[in-house]
Amino acid sequence: MFNKILIANRGEIAIRVMRTCREMGIATVAIYSEADAQALHVRYADEAYCVGGPASADSYLRMDRIIDLCKQTGAEAVHPGYGFLSENAHFARAVKENGIVLIGPSAESMEVMGSKIASKQAVKAFGVPLVPGIDEAIKNPEDALQVAIEVGFPVLVKASAGGGGKGMRVVEKKEDFLGALQMAQNEARSAFGDDSVFIEKYVGSPRHIEIQLMADNYGNACYLFERECSIQRRHQKLVEEAPSAVLTPEIRRAMGEAAVNVAKACNYSGAGTVEFLLSDNRAFYFLEMNTRLQVEHPVTELITGIDLVREQILVAAGERLSFAQEDLKIHGHAIELRICAEDPMNQFLPNVGKVETYKVPQGSGIRVDDCMESGMEIPIYYDNMLAKLIVWAPSRTEAIARMRRAIAEYVITGIETTLMFGDFVMTHAAFISGEFDTHFIQQYFTEDQMAAEPLEAAEADLLSMAALHFFQQAAGNNQAEALTETSVGSNDWYRNRKNYG
Repeated sequence: MFNKILIANRGEIAIRVMRTCREMGIATVAIYSEADAQALHVRYADEAYCVGGPASADSYLRMDRIIDLCKQTGAEAVHPGYGFLSENAHFARAVKENGIVLIGPSAESMEVMGSKIASKQAVKAFGVPLVPGIDEAIKNPEDALQVAIEVGFPVLVKASAGGGGKGMRVVEKKEDFLGALQMAQNEARSAFGDDSVFIEKYVGSPRHIEIQLMADNYGNACYLFERECSIQRRHQKLVEEAPSAVLTPEIRRAMGEAAVNVAKACNYSGAGTVEFLLSDNRAFYFLEMNTRLQVEHPVTELITGIDLVREQILVAAGERLSFAQEDLKIHGHAIELRICAEDPMNQFLPNVGKVETYKVPQGSGIRVDDCMESGMEIPIYYDNMLAKLIVWAPSRTEAIARMRRAIAEYVITGIETTLMFGDFVMTHAAFISGEFDTHFIQQYFTEDQMAAEPLEAAEADLLSMAALHFFQQAAGNNQAEALTETSVGSNDWYRNRKNYG
């Protein structure tokens, strides 16, 4: 086992990794930029060292400086968190060449899955469902147009490298194809230094479902069920939950087994996530694999009881998985809201400044992963996610109600955040019913939809269902049946909820 680990990241994920290390008796080394000199992760670590200027390129992306610090401090391993160097194959290879352990997959696995084209080619041999299209880079635009015609419009032109919606264009008709192809290639070249793009059939009204994987170095791989990540803006997630409200046990098993086959296709080790598109007829297709820990990993931890960071560390230290597939069960329901410094009422534009007041919610079933405190300035150099609010409850209905309570108790002043948007989602009939897709924001989050208390009827039904579930657990099914008419048949409990404390 490792005695000391360097965390090559910042903010909430750095603190989250350090917490598990502390429980395991492992010393931690933090790195920080000049802009983060007073950051909480710097104070939480056992040791901390400045690695350069405010910009990421001058600090958190300095591979040479990070490797030198490992040698200087005696850190045997590096945990990259997510973002920055977490999926950089060059870094993974350099770490290994210097006799240091990367808490993550091999450089070879990263290279295969880091290219959308290479990953599609790799998983195809393992029978993983793919969206109809081509799995090689477009070389001749006219040939590509013929493929698009054969696949059938609308089609999606996608960059092979990178993500976040860059280098991606939906093309509705053949007359627009060549122009959209050129724009996607230009954007991909600018963003990733690689203009390779490919074509897929555009899946309308999809849901974004991902499967959490854990694999060791001895051929053992398990799936830890799914996360629903369909509430997105600009192809970036804002609300995640586990499990999905729409997967049947049969679809869940099929997706999980497909995800394990993806891991086998690249000889994967460690924690990883396989992302799928789920169509409105419940067919699923491989999208990509993220070869790192995900931002939304806490919801999986809460429904499985497994510390994913701990498992990452154990696997990297050469141990076998501490569980088998048959040991894993889904317990309850978890929801995560990303709290970002941006204004939902102004197209989710970044909103940096000074946090004047910061107070987190408390109580049973509430977890906050953050790196914030009152008086802290939000740096302009990095991702604007400030914290993650995660709740757990025995049922989805109760989890939604608990998230609403937690959002109401969360106090952040001085900047705009996505807290208000989270409350909007929790009270919207489409989310409550589970009938939504990746177009949720475009369809529902408009000025016409916003109100002081949006969709009161839906909220009333939600809260009365939560009350019924509570009564069923507390009083037993026989007594609960007698309460059904009063708790669900009317909204009196909701209207007078203040009288019930």
